[in-house]
Amino acid sequence: MTTGSGPAPDPDSQPGIPAGYTYLGQFVDHDLTLDRTQVALGDPVPVEELLQGRSPALDLDSLYGMGPDHASSSRFYEVDGRLKTGDALGVGFPPSFPPANTDQKGFDLPRAGATAPGTKADQRAPLIPDARNDENLIVGQLHLAFIHFHNRVVQRLAVGGRPVPEVFRASRDLVVKHYQWILRTDFLPRIVDPAIVDDVFTNGRRHFEVPGPVGQPGEHPTMPIEFSVAAYRFGHSMIRAGYQWNRVFRTGGPGGVATLGALFRFSGTSGNLSVGPDDLSDLDDPNSGDLLRLPSNWITDWRRLFDFGSAGRTDLAVPAVEFNVAKRIDTLLVDPLTTLPTGTFEGRGKPAPPPLHRNLAFRNLARAGMVELATGPQLAAQMGIRPLTEQQIVDGAGGARLTGLTAAERAELVAHTPLWFYILREAEVNANHPGLLTGVGGRLVAEVFHRSIDGSRISIIREPGWRPTLPAHRAGSFTMADLLLFAFENDANRLNPLGDGPLPAAGGGAAA
Repeated sequence: MTTGSGPAPDPDSQPGIPAGYTYLGQFVDHDLTLDRTQVALGDPVPVEELLQGRSPALDLDSLYGMGPDHASSSRFYEVDGRLKTGDALGVGFPPSFPPANTDQKGFDLPRAGATAPGTKADQRAPLIPDARNDENLIVGQLHLAFIHFHNRVVQRLAVGGRPVPEVFRASRDLVVKHYQWILRTDFLPRIVDPAIVDDVFTNGRRHFEVPGPVGQPGEHPTMPIEFSVAAYRFGHSMIRAGYQWNRVFRTGGPGGVATLGALFRFSGTSGNLSVGPDDLSDLDDPNSGDLLRLPSNWITDWRRLFDFGSAGRTDLAVPAVEFNVAKRIDTLLVDPLTTLPTGTFEGRGKPAPPPLHRNLAFRNLARAGMVELATGPQLAAQMGIRPLTEQQIVDGAGGARLTGLTAAERAELVAHTPLWFYILREAEVNANHPGLLTGVGGRLVAEVFHRSIDGSRISIIREPGWRPTLPAHRAGSFTMADLLLFAFENDANRLNPLGDGPLPAAGGGAAA
């Protein structure tokens, strides 16, 4: 299930999906799910014993925590209700390049800092409600963008001496609604067959917490394991092995292409924010690395991850060869996902796991076995959806090649296809919208999103007349490009602090 896809577009690319949406999907996952069950990988877990540490509502609790007045979350906030930010650290690479050589205010997540007790990993820890949002650099910078988005809304609403608590509540309400609008109109139709999305959001849910004759579902939505353990892991197949990151780390830049390993490295939860070996072997040591803040040369160039031309800012477009698109949803994962840093699964500082336990595909399949998850064919039958054929399951359409199976193995696979693999195969063989979720996977993802918005305390579904009010390219619309433009004050220098143009090749490490 591995492929060596790199940063450049290839036949495996999904040109309609800018790569930033891959990591918006991860950000959303952390808003919906957090498994706190303490059990070794592979050990059986009764479903009733699973510990969900996140509200299964699309309410941005991973951004806001319990709010500024709650003892467990107040450390994330300034006194005026804004969320804290951190400063990126000026480093020597490339030399004589001031944007990288100087500190950049507000371009890193807030962190515990050198005075915090414990290991260097503890000092690098992000001061955000969910440390998983610093598990790789892209999701970390995306979380930071949402911090800036919230802070800009606070700035907009804090007029006329309004009390801070009132401004915060109004700001959170506006931020969550615009976020939900983005998910409904800008994210879901890019990853799920649009006809399924429209059907669910127009006609309601058919399979998950369906309103019945006796009334509505419970006040609080639940989180089906079919979604959290399988369907919503589709995004793993969208990850690329490398990205055209910014002026420094790109093809032809002094740092070369930003590898996926480097994006793990320059995070606080999985990495150590410091240069190290390509095999990431140092990252398992919580005291490795020299830096405690993100180096300034690793600040995001958002123009390479989202399409600003669609938001009317053609001046922010980059050449196609510099723009990152997602890998299509299929049954192939890039090779770096076979050797995850232990920080991605809370294993840092613990005895080294077996090499197979670092393999993301293995972890996904093992997790399904632990909870005795239903298979793809079982759910297709239960949901009344036409199942994949034997040929589709075994041969696919340009994805994983399951050659060399015995007749018995082939029959077993077809009869009991693991749900995660089945959903990826559905997207891969989707004739109408190749690379988009459909069938079982499409319905699961669309319906859980619908219920998770419906069940949020702040909900655009329960307020059907609501429309976006913040500045956008098109009135009544709001996309991720609009969010980033608003968050960074329509300033090209903030969306891309390192600027444009060639830099001289230079030796040295990626951050020093």
